[in-house]
Amino acid sequence: MLSALGAKTVETLAAFGRFSLFTWQMGRWLLPGMVRPRTWALLMPELYEVGNRTLPVIAVTGVFVGLVLAVQSYDQLEAAGFERGMGTLLTLTLVRELGPVLAGVMLAGRVGGALTAELGTMRVTEQISALQVMGADPVRHLVVPRFLACLLFAPLLTFWCNVCGSLAGWFVAVRLKHIPSSPYWYNISANVETFDLVLGFVKSLVFGGAIGLIACYKGFHCRTGAEGVGRACTEAFVTSFIVILATDFFIGTFFSGLYRALYGFKALAIS
Repeated sequence: MLSALGAKTVETLAAFGRFSLFTWQMGRWLLPGMVRPRTWALLMPELYEVGNRTLPVIAVTGVFVGLVLAVQSYDQLEAAGFERGMGTLLTLTLVRELGPVLAGVMLAGRVGGALTAELGTMRVTEQISALQVMGADPVRHLVVPRFLACLLFAPLLTFWCNVCGSLAGWFVAVRLKHIPSSPYWYNISANVETFDLVLGFVKSLVFGGAIGLIACYKGFHCRTGAEGVGRACTEAFVTSFIVILATDFFIGTFFSGLYRALYGFKALAIS
């Protein structure tokens, strides 16, 4: 039992070392690559794949999350006499928590799995080895554009999710529950602060970067055969999901303390 535990520990440390080395190899190409026209030429197809083709999935997610939040919160708010504040509750929940997390999960499932499968297939069919033989750095040509696409589009997809959720909540509040439309939007503009938007932006940025990095790493280091590619896709999604939840907690805790330090008279409720 001890030998198995020791072997598992060594394997975990070795995997962490490989991931750290992979991150360093990508990072040293990141800033120089952003000023190279070749990098942007490779980035355009990835931006289309990550952004445009993910918008419908994010829209459906945001709409139904907004509908569910509005329906579930109305009765409790009405009992307390705060039903006109539904817009504030729904939008703050989306902007701070559910928007970044759900957009990240959808990005990990829709894009992360595709990136892992694509790079894993390249590894299995030795296309990555062929790039190395030709003297090209596969990390620079394959990883950097995909990572940048996830990093840049995650905040935009999160914003789109928040907009769709808020509009769906407005539909339930105004059209179904007959709450006046003006108080709904006024309470949102009065209570949603810049700090809340910054919190959601930082979370989405971190989630997008983590998803892109994990997906590319799993694809680069997948085992041979179709089984290896499939297992790498599963591992990429599960790892990304766990990282999203863990970093959501730590970022939320940090920003909660920062908010109290800056505005000590007003508590920031971040779950």
